[in-house]
Amino acid sequence: MGRVDRERLNRLLGVPELAWVLERVRRRIELGRPPSGTVTRRSATPAERDAMARLLGRPPRAARGLSVSLGELDALLRRSGIHDGGLAEAVVELTGPVTVRADATADQQRAWGDAFARLQAVADGRPELAAWLHRLRAGGVVKRLAGGSPAAGRELLDAVAAAVAALPARGESLSAFAARVTGRAHALDDSSPLGTLTVSAARALAGLDVPGPEESAAEVRRESWAAVGVLCDELSSTVLTVGLCGESSATGRLLAAAAAGHEPVWLTLRQLVRGPPHWRELDMPSVLVVENPSVVTFAADAFGQRCPPIVCTNGQPRAATMVLLRSLARAGVHLRHHGDFDWGGLTIGNVLHRRLPIEPWRFDRDAYLRAVASHPHAAPLTGAPVTACWDRSLGEAMRERGRRIEEELVTRDLLHTLISMA
Repeated sequence: MGRVDRERLNRLLGVPELAWVLERVRRRIELGRPPSGTVTRRSATPAERDAMARLLGRPPRAARGLSVSLGELDALLRRSGIHDGGLAEAVVELTGPVTVRADATADQQRAWGDAFARLQAVADGRPELAAWLHRLRAGGVVKRLAGGSPAAGRELLDAVAAAVAALPARGESLSAFAARVTGRAHALDDSSPLGTLTVSAARALAGLDVPGPEESAAEVRRESWAAVGVLCDELSSTVLTVGLCGESSATGRLLAAAAAGHEPVWLTLRQLVRGPPHWRELDMPSVLVVENPSVVTFAADAFGQRCPPIVCTNGQPRAATMVLLRSLARAGVHLRHHGDFDWGGLTIGNVLHRRLPIEPWRFDRDAYLRAVASHPHAAPLTGAPVTACWDRSLGEAMRERGRRIEEELVTRDLLHTLISMA
Protein backbone atom coordinates (compact mmCIF):
# COMPACT_ATOMS: atom_id res chain seq x y z
CA MET A 1 0.00 0.00 0.00
CA GLY A 2 1.34 3.44 -0.98
CA ARG A 3 0.62 6.83 0.51
CA VAL A 4 -2.89 7.31 1.98
CA ASP A 5 -4.42 10.57 3.16
CA ARG A 6 -6.99 9.00 5.48
CA GLU A 7 -8.53 12.29 6.59
CA ARG A 8 -9.30 13.39 3.02
CA LEU A 9 -10.33 9.83 2.01
CA ASN A 10 -12.89 9.63 4.80
CA ARG A 11 -14.12 13.20 4.24
CA LEU A 12 -14.57 12.88 0.48
CA LEU A 13 -15.33 9.19 -0.23
CA GLY A 14 -16.20 7.73 3.16
CA VAL A 15 -19.39 9.73 3.67
CA PRO A 16 -22.79 7.99 3.93
CA GLU A 17 -23.97 9.70 0.73
CA LEU A 18 -21.42 7.75 -1.34
CA ALA A 19 -21.93 4.36 0.36
CA TRP A 20 -23.69 3.15 -2.79
CA VAL A 21 -20.51 3.72 -4.82
CA LEU A 22 -18.43 1.74 -2.31
CA GLU A 23 -20.98 -1.09 -2.38
CA ARG A 24 -20.86 -1.30 -6.20
CA VAL A 25 -17.06 -1.41 -6.19
CA ARG A 26 -17.01 -4.09 -3.46
CA ARG A 27 -19.35 -6.21 -5.56
CA ARG A 28 -17.01 -5.95 -8.55
CA ILE A 29 -14.02 -6.98 -6.43
CA GLU A 30 -15.98 -9.95 -4.99
CA LEU A 31 -16.70 -11.10 -8.54
CA GLY A 32 -13.03 -10.77 -9.50
CA ARG A 33 -13.66 -7.83 -11.83
CA PRO A 34 -11.61 -4.61 -11.93
CA PRO A 35 -13.24 -1.39 -10.63
CA SER A 36 -13.85 0.04 -14.09
CA GLY A 37 -16.79 1.17 -16.17
CA THR A 38 -19.61 3.40 -15.02
CA VAL A 39 -21.99 3.06 -12.08
CA THR A 40 -25.33 4.83 -12.12
CA ARG A 41 -27.75 6.01 -9.45
CA ARG A 42 -31.07 6.58 -11.21
CA SER A 43 -32.72 8.51 -8.40
CA ALA A 44 -29.87 10.23 -6.54
CA THR A 45 -30.69 12.56 -3.67
CA PRO A 46 -29.39 16.13 -3.68
CA ALA A 47 -27.00 15.19 -0.86
CA GLU A 48 -25.59 12.31 -2.95
CA ARG A 49 -25.10 14.62 -5.94
CA ASP A 50 -23.37 17.21 -3.75
CA ALA A 51 -21.05 14.61 -2.22
CA MET A 52 -19.97 13.35 -5.63
CA ALA A 53 -19.43 16.92 -6.86
CA ARG A 54 -17.16 17.64 -3.89
CA LEU A 55 -15.14 14.48 -4.57
CA LEU A 56 -14.70 15.26 -8.27
CA GLY A 57 -14.24 19.01 -7.74
CA ARG A 58 -17.02 20.08 -10.08
CA PRO A 59 -20.42 21.73 -9.66
CA PRO A 60 -23.35 19.38 -8.89
CA ARG A 61 -25.73 18.58 -11.72
CA ALA A 62 -29.45 19.25 -11.59
CA ALA A 63 -30.45 15.90 -13.14
CA ARG A 64 -31.90 13.26 -10.79
CA GLY A 65 -29.67 10.51 -12.20
CA LEU A 66 -26.03 10.29 -11.20
CA SER A 67 -23.36 8.49 -13.24
CA VAL A 68 -19.79 7.97 -12.05
CA SER A 69 -16.85 6.78 -14.10
CA LEU A 70 -14.93 4.38 -11.86
CA GLY A 71 -11.84 4.79 -14.00
CA GLU A 72 -11.96 8.57 -13.52
CA LEU A 73 -12.48 8.13 -9.80
CA ASP A 74 -9.52 5.73 -9.59
CA ALA A 75 -7.27 8.21 -11.43
CA LEU A 76 -8.43 11.06 -9.19
CA LEU A 77 -7.56 9.19 -6.00
CA ARG A 78 -4.08 8.35 -7.28
CA ARG A 79 -3.37 11.78 -8.80
CA SER A 80 -4.57 13.76 -5.82
CA GLY A 81 -2.56 11.76 -3.31
CA ILE A 82 -5.69 10.63 -1.46
CA HIS A 83 -4.76 6.98 -2.05
CA ASP A 84 -1.81 5.84 -4.17
CA GLY A 85 -3.37 2.35 -4.44
CA GLY A 86 -6.40 3.69 -6.31
CA LEU A 87 -10.09 2.98 -5.97
CA ALA A 88 -10.01 -0.74 -5.12
CA GLU A 89 -7.60 -0.28 -2.22
CA ALA A 90 -9.47 2.81 -1.05
CA VAL A 91 -12.72 0.84 -0.83
CA VAL A 92 -10.99 -1.89 1.21
CA GLU A 93 -9.53 0.82 3.45
CA LEU A 94 -12.98 2.25 4.08
CA THR A 95 -15.14 -0.89 4.26
CA GLY A 96 -12.83 -3.74 5.27
CA PRO A 97 -11.34 -6.79 3.48
CA VAL A 98 -13.16 -8.17 0.45
CA THR A 99 -13.25 -11.90 -0.33
CA VAL A 100 -13.06 -12.75 -4.01
CA ARG A 101 -15.79 -15.32 -4.52
CA ALA A 102 -13.87 -17.38 -7.07
CA ASP A 103 -10.90 -17.62 -4.71
CA ALA A 104 -13.15 -18.53 -1.81
CA THR A 105 -14.87 -21.20 -3.92
CA ALA A 106 -11.52 -22.62 -4.99
CA ASP A 107 -10.36 -22.67 -1.37
CA GLN A 108 -13.54 -24.50 -0.36
CA GLN A 109 -13.12 -27.05 -3.13
CA ARG A 110 -9.52 -27.70 -2.10
CA ALA A 111 -10.58 -28.05 1.52
CA TRP A 112 -13.32 -30.54 0.67
CA GLY A 113 -10.91 -32.45 -1.54
CA ASP A 114 -8.52 -32.71 1.39
CA ALA A 115 -11.41 -33.81 3.63
CA PHE A 116 -11.95 -36.89 1.44
CA ALA A 117 -8.26 -37.82 1.27
CA ARG A 118 -8.18 -40.50 3.98
CA LEU A 119 -11.45 -42.08 2.86
CA GLN A 120 -10.18 -42.14 -0.73
CA ALA A 121 -7.05 -43.97 0.44
CA VAL A 122 -9.20 -46.58 2.21
CA ALA A 123 -11.42 -47.00 -0.88
CA ASP A 124 -8.49 -47.44 -3.27
CA GLY A 125 -8.19 -51.09 -4.18
CA ARG A 126 -11.78 -51.84 -3.14
CA PRO A 127 -13.75 -51.43 -6.38
CA GLU A 128 -17.05 -52.12 -4.67
CA LEU A 129 -16.68 -48.72 -2.97
CA ALA A 130 -15.94 -46.70 -6.12
CA ALA A 131 -19.53 -45.84 -7.07
CA TRP A 132 -20.46 -45.17 -3.44
CA LEU A 133 -17.57 -42.78 -2.94
CA HIS A 134 -18.37 -40.99 -6.22
CA ARG A 135 -21.96 -40.44 -5.06
CA LEU A 136 -20.69 -39.22 -1.71
CA ARG A 137 -18.42 -36.67 -3.38
CA ALA A 138 -21.02 -35.52 -5.89
CA GLY A 139 -23.96 -35.32 -3.49
CA GLY A 140 -24.56 -32.90 -0.67
CA VAL A 141 -25.07 -35.34 2.20
CA VAL A 142 -21.58 -34.92 3.69
CA LYS A 143 -21.78 -31.12 3.59
CA ARG A 144 -25.23 -31.25 5.15
CA LEU A 145 -24.15 -33.62 7.93
CA ALA A 146 -21.03 -31.52 8.57
CA GLY A 147 -22.92 -28.23 8.65
CA GLY A 148 -21.10 -27.02 5.52
CA SER A 149 -17.73 -26.95 7.27
CA PRO A 150 -14.79 -28.67 5.49
CA ALA A 151 -13.02 -29.06 8.84
CA ALA A 152 -16.04 -30.81 10.37
CA GLY A 153 -16.42 -32.78 7.15
CA ARG A 154 -12.84 -33.99 7.36
CA GLU A 155 -13.29 -35.10 10.97
CA LEU A 156 -16.46 -36.99 10.01
CA LEU A 157 -14.96 -38.60 6.90
CA ASP A 158 -11.80 -39.63 8.75
CA ALA A 159 -14.03 -41.47 11.22
CA VAL A 160 -15.92 -43.11 8.34
CA ALA A 161 -12.59 -44.16 6.84
CA ALA A 162 -11.54 -45.80 10.11
CA ALA A 163 -14.81 -47.72 10.31
CA VAL A 164 -14.78 -48.82 6.66
CA ALA A 165 -11.16 -49.95 6.94
CA ALA A 166 -12.24 -52.32 9.74
CA LEU A 167 -14.99 -53.96 7.64
CA PRO A 168 -15.95 -56.73 7.30
CA ALA A 169 -16.12 -57.75 10.94
CA ARG A 170 -16.69 -61.25 12.30
CA GLY A 171 -20.02 -61.31 14.05
CA GLU A 172 -19.25 -58.33 16.31
CA SER A 173 -22.01 -56.31 17.94
CA LEU A 174 -22.51 -52.81 16.60
CA SER A 175 -21.66 -51.18 19.93
CA ALA A 176 -18.48 -53.26 20.32
CA PHE A 177 -17.44 -52.50 16.76
CA ALA A 178 -18.11 -48.78 17.26
CA ALA A 179 -16.13 -48.73 20.49
CA ARG A 180 -13.21 -50.52 18.84
CA VAL A 181 -12.91 -48.28 15.77
CA THR A 182 -14.08 -44.91 17.14
CA GLY A 183 -13.65 -45.12 20.91
CA ARG A 184 -17.39 -44.49 21.43
CA ALA A 185 -19.93 -47.30 21.77
CA HIS A 186 -22.82 -45.28 20.32
CA ALA A 187 -20.89 -43.49 17.55
CA LEU A 188 -22.54 -45.62 14.84
CA ASP A 189 -26.10 -45.39 16.13
CA ASP A 190 -28.80 -44.91 13.53
CA SER A 191 -29.33 -41.21 14.25
CA SER A 192 -25.66 -40.23 14.04
CA PRO A 193 -24.00 -38.75 10.92
CA LEU A 194 -21.19 -41.29 11.24
CA GLY A 195 -23.69 -44.15 11.42
CA THR A 196 -25.58 -42.85 8.39
CA LEU A 197 -22.47 -42.72 6.21
CA THR A 198 -20.90 -45.96 7.44
CA VAL A 199 -24.01 -48.07 6.99
CA SER A 200 -24.26 -46.82 3.41
CA ALA A 201 -20.66 -47.95 2.91
CA ALA A 202 -21.60 -51.33 4.38
CA ARG A 203 -24.33 -51.70 1.75
CA ALA A 204 -21.82 -50.88 -0.98
CA LEU A 205 -19.29 -53.38 0.36
CA ALA A 206 -21.95 -56.10 0.45
CA GLY A 207 -23.35 -55.25 -2.98
CA LEU A 208 -26.84 -54.59 -1.62
CA ASP A 209 -29.28 -52.65 -3.76
CA VAL A 210 -30.91 -49.45 -2.57
CA PRO A 211 -33.94 -50.46 -0.46
CA GLY A 212 -37.43 -49.78 -1.73
CA PRO A 213 -39.94 -47.53 0.04
CA GLU A 214 -42.01 -50.54 1.15
CA GLU A 215 -39.14 -52.04 3.16
CA SER A 216 -38.70 -51.56 6.90
CA ALA A 217 -35.93 -49.06 7.58
CA ALA A 218 -34.97 -50.88 10.79
CA GLU A 219 -34.70 -54.26 9.02
CA VAL A 220 -32.77 -52.76 6.12
CA ARG A 221 -30.30 -51.31 8.61
CA ARG A 222 -29.90 -54.67 10.40
CA GLU A 223 -29.41 -56.44 7.09
CA SER A 224 -26.84 -53.90 5.92
CA TRP A 225 -24.72 -54.28 9.05
CA ALA A 226 -25.13 -58.06 9.10
CA ALA A 227 -23.91 -58.27 5.51
CA VAL A 228 -20.50 -57.02 6.69
CA GLY A 229 -20.40 -59.06 9.88
CA VAL A 230 -21.74 -56.47 12.34
CA LEU A 231 -24.72 -57.41 14.50
CA CYS A 232 -27.47 -54.93 15.31
CA ASP A 233 -30.44 -56.18 17.40
CA GLU A 234 -29.32 -59.63 16.34
CA LEU A 235 -31.73 -61.56 18.55
CA SER A 236 -34.90 -59.73 17.56
CA SER A 237 -34.52 -60.50 13.85
CA THR A 238 -35.43 -64.13 13.15
CA VAL A 239 -36.44 -66.42 10.30
CA LEU A 240 -38.56 -69.58 10.40
CA THR A 241 -37.37 -72.67 8.53
CA VAL A 242 -38.13 -76.35 8.15
CA GLY A 243 -36.40 -79.14 6.28
CA LEU A 244 -33.10 -77.31 5.76
CA CYS A 245 -30.11 -79.64 5.79
CA GLY A 246 -27.41 -79.17 8.39
CA GLU A 247 -23.65 -79.75 8.60
CA SER A 248 -20.80 -79.14 11.03
CA SER A 249 -21.17 -75.37 11.60
CA ALA A 250 -22.87 -74.18 14.79
CA THR A 251 -26.05 -73.23 12.96
CA GLY A 252 -25.75 -76.29 10.72
CA ARG A 253 -25.81 -78.60 13.76
CA LEU A 254 -28.96 -76.88 14.98
CA LEU A 255 -30.61 -77.38 11.59
CA ALA A 256 -29.54 -81.03 11.49
CA ALA A 257 -31.08 -81.66 14.90
CA ALA A 258 -34.34 -79.98 13.87
CA ALA A 259 -34.45 -81.94 10.61
CA ALA A 260 -33.88 -85.23 12.47
CA GLY A 261 -36.95 -84.50 14.59
CA HIS A 262 -38.93 -83.20 11.58
CA GLU A 263 -39.41 -79.92 13.42
CA PRO A 264 -39.43 -76.28 12.29
CA VAL A 265 -36.75 -74.04 13.76
CA TRP A 266 -36.32 -70.29 14.20
CA LEU A 267 -32.86 -68.95 13.35
CA THR A 268 -31.63 -65.64 14.68
CA LEU A 269 -29.58 -63.10 12.79
CA ARG A 270 -26.81 -63.71 15.30
CA GLN A 271 -26.66 -67.43 14.44
CA LEU A 272 -26.61 -66.78 10.70
CA VAL A 273 -23.76 -64.28 10.94
CA ARG A 274 -21.61 -65.83 13.67
CA GLY A 275 -22.01 -69.48 12.60
CA PRO A 276 -23.23 -69.50 8.99
CA PRO A 277 -24.00 -72.92 7.48
CA HIS A 278 -21.75 -74.23 4.71
CA TRP A 279 -24.46 -74.81 2.15
CA ARG A 280 -22.09 -75.96 -0.58
CA GLU A 281 -21.31 -79.06 1.45
CA LEU A 282 -24.96 -80.15 1.29
CA ASP A 283 -27.14 -81.70 -1.39
CA MET A 284 -29.94 -79.15 -1.37
CA PRO A 285 -30.73 -78.07 -4.95
CA SER A 286 -33.74 -75.87 -4.16
CA VAL A 287 -35.60 -74.10 -1.34
CA LEU A 288 -39.20 -72.93 -1.30
CA VAL A 289 -39.76 -69.45 0.13
CA VAL A 290 -43.26 -68.92 1.52
CA GLU A 291 -45.04 -66.10 3.32
CA ASN A 292 -47.00 -67.75 6.13
CA PRO A 293 -45.88 -69.84 9.14
CA SER A 294 -48.95 -72.05 8.72
CA VAL A 295 -47.38 -73.43 5.54
CA VAL A 296 -44.34 -74.49 7.56
CA THR A 297 -46.57 -76.15 10.17
CA PHE A 298 -48.50 -78.05 7.50
CA ALA A 299 -45.34 -79.20 5.77
CA ALA A 300 -43.77 -80.48 9.01
CA ASP A 301 -46.95 -82.30 10.03
CA ALA A 302 -47.82 -83.74 6.64
CA PHE A 303 -44.46 -84.84 5.30
CA GLY A 304 -42.12 -85.51 8.22
CA GLN A 305 -38.74 -86.64 6.91
CA ARG A 306 -39.93 -86.03 3.35
CA CYS A 307 -40.55 -82.33 4.12
CA PRO A 308 -39.00 -80.12 1.44
CA PRO A 309 -36.63 -77.30 2.51
CA ILE A 310 -38.75 -74.23 3.28
CA VAL A 311 -37.94 -70.71 4.45
CA CYS A 312 -40.80 -68.52 5.71
CA THR A 313 -40.67 -64.72 5.45
CA ASN A 314 -43.50 -64.39 8.00
CA GLY A 315 -44.75 -61.29 6.22
CA GLN A 316 -42.26 -58.69 5.05
CA PRO A 317 -38.79 -60.31 5.02
CA ARG A 318 -36.64 -59.34 7.97
CA ALA A 319 -32.88 -58.98 8.04
CA ALA A 320 -32.39 -62.61 9.15
CA THR A 321 -34.52 -63.79 6.23
CA MET A 322 -32.53 -61.82 3.67
CA VAL A 323 -29.17 -62.91 5.11
CA LEU A 324 -30.27 -66.56 4.99
CA LEU A 325 -31.66 -66.36 1.46
CA ARG A 326 -28.62 -64.52 0.10
CA SER A 327 -26.31 -67.13 1.59
CA LEU A 328 -28.34 -69.90 -0.06
CA ALA A 329 -28.32 -68.11 -3.41
CA ARG A 330 -24.54 -67.57 -3.25
CA ALA A 331 -24.13 -71.31 -2.68
CA GLY A 332 -26.07 -72.03 -5.88
CA VAL A 333 -29.33 -73.12 -4.23
CA HIS A 334 -32.34 -72.52 -6.46
CA LEU A 335 -34.88 -70.25 -4.70
CA ARG A 336 -38.60 -70.57 -5.45
CA HIS A 337 -41.21 -68.19 -4.07
CA HIS A 338 -44.91 -68.35 -3.22
CA GLY A 339 -47.14 -66.08 -1.17
CA ASP A 340 -50.66 -64.80 -0.62
CA PHE A 341 -52.53 -63.69 -3.72
CA ASP A 342 -53.28 -60.26 -2.28
CA TRP A 343 -51.66 -56.85 -2.57
CA GLY A 344 -49.49 -57.44 0.50
CA GLY A 345 -48.27 -60.71 -0.97
CA LEU A 346 -47.31 -58.99 -4.21
CA THR A 347 -45.48 -56.28 -2.27
CA ILE A 348 -43.44 -58.92 -0.44
CA GLY A 349 -42.78 -60.67 -3.75
CA ASN A 350 -41.51 -57.45 -5.31
CA VAL A 351 -38.96 -57.04 -2.49
CA LEU A 352 -37.72 -60.62 -2.90
CA HIS A 353 -37.57 -60.50 -6.69
CA ARG A 354 -35.82 -57.14 -6.70
CA ARG A 355 -33.21 -58.21 -4.15
CA LEU A 356 -32.62 -61.90 -4.91
CA PRO A 357 -32.20 -64.39 -7.79
CA ILE A 358 -35.55 -66.06 -7.21
CA GLU A 359 -38.36 -67.42 -9.38
CA PRO A 360 -42.11 -67.55 -8.71
CA TRP A 361 -43.45 -71.00 -7.86
CA ARG A 362 -47.12 -71.31 -8.83
CA PHE A 363 -47.37 -67.61 -8.10
CA ASP A 364 -48.42 -66.13 -11.43
CA ARG A 365 -51.58 -65.25 -13.34
CA ASP A 366 -52.45 -68.80 -14.36
CA ALA A 367 -51.98 -70.14 -10.82
CA TYR A 368 -54.19 -67.35 -9.47
CA LEU A 369 -56.98 -68.06 -11.93
CA ARG A 370 -56.90 -71.80 -11.08
CA ALA A 371 -57.08 -70.96 -7.39
CA VAL A 372 -60.05 -68.61 -7.87
CA ALA A 373 -61.85 -71.30 -9.86
CA SER A 374 -61.28 -73.76 -7.01
CA HIS A 375 -62.24 -71.25 -4.30
CA PRO A 376 -64.93 -69.01 -5.82
CA HIS A 377 -66.10 -67.83 -2.38
CA ALA A 378 -62.68 -66.67 -1.18
CA ALA A 379 -62.52 -63.35 0.69
CA PRO A 380 -62.83 -60.14 -1.33
CA LEU A 381 -59.61 -58.49 -2.40
CA THR A 382 -59.15 -55.09 -0.71
CA GLY A 383 -56.52 -52.38 -0.60
CA ALA A 384 -54.46 -50.47 -3.15
CA PRO A 385 -53.47 -52.49 -6.24
CA VAL A 386 -49.84 -53.52 -6.71
CA THR A 387 -48.08 -54.63 -9.91
CA ALA A 388 -46.04 -57.82 -9.61
CA CYS A 389 -42.62 -57.19 -11.14
CA TRP A 390 -42.29 -60.84 -12.21
CA ASP A 391 -45.72 -61.03 -13.93
CA ARG A 392 -47.54 -57.79 -14.71
CA SER A 393 -50.63 -59.72 -15.80
CA LEU A 394 -51.04 -61.19 -12.32
CA GLY A 395 -52.11 -57.89 -10.76
CA GLU A 396 -54.48 -57.23 -13.66
CA ALA A 397 -56.14 -60.63 -13.16
CA MET A 398 -56.47 -60.01 -9.43
CA ARG A 399 -58.15 -56.64 -10.04
CA GLU A 400 -60.57 -58.28 -12.48
CA ARG A 401 -61.53 -61.25 -10.27
CA GLY A 402 -61.39 -59.35 -6.98
CA ARG A 403 -60.67 -62.39 -4.80
CA ARG A 404 -57.97 -62.81 -2.17
CA ILE A 405 -56.41 -66.27 -2.22
CA GLU A 406 -54.59 -66.92 1.01
CA GLU A 407 -51.56 -69.18 0.79
CA GLU A 408 -53.13 -71.70 3.14
CA LEU A 409 -55.88 -72.44 0.58
CA VAL A 410 -53.37 -73.86 -1.91
CA THR A 411 -50.69 -75.21 0.44
CA ARG A 412 -51.57 -78.89 0.06
CA ASP A 413 -51.44 -78.88 -3.75
CA LEU A 414 -48.41 -76.61 -3.73
CA LEU A 415 -46.29 -78.90 -1.56
CA HIS A 416 -47.49 -82.19 -3.04
CA THR A 417 -46.50 -80.95 -6.49
CA LEU A 418 -43.13 -79.82 -5.18
CA ILE A 419 -42.40 -83.18 -3.52
CA SER A 420 -43.49 -85.14 -6.58
CA MET A 421 -40.85 -83.26 -8.58
CA ALA A 422 -38.04 -84.14 -6.16
